[in-house]
Amino acid sequence: MHQRRPDEYPDRAIDCQEAMEPGFQAIVDCMLEAAWSRGETLRSLKRLIAADNMTQKENARTETQLAIARAMMRAGKPF
Repeated sequence: MHQRRPDEYPDRAIDCQEAMEPGFQAIVDCMLEAAWSRGETLRSLKRLIAADNMTQKENARTETQLAIARAMMRAGKPF
């Protein structure tokens, strides 16, 4: 497995992809062995990624709202 360097560098995304490759192949192989097609597996992975993105956006929105509410409470203002 590739070791992540802490700094930004041109091939960082490629290194990340290469580090994930064995795990990705293991997931695909496992799903194929369980009689799911490659297409079904890849579509499901895309949906999982999309769902995770939505969750991250919603979490960020909630954290922002909480930070605003906390700041207003500290300032003694109703929200």
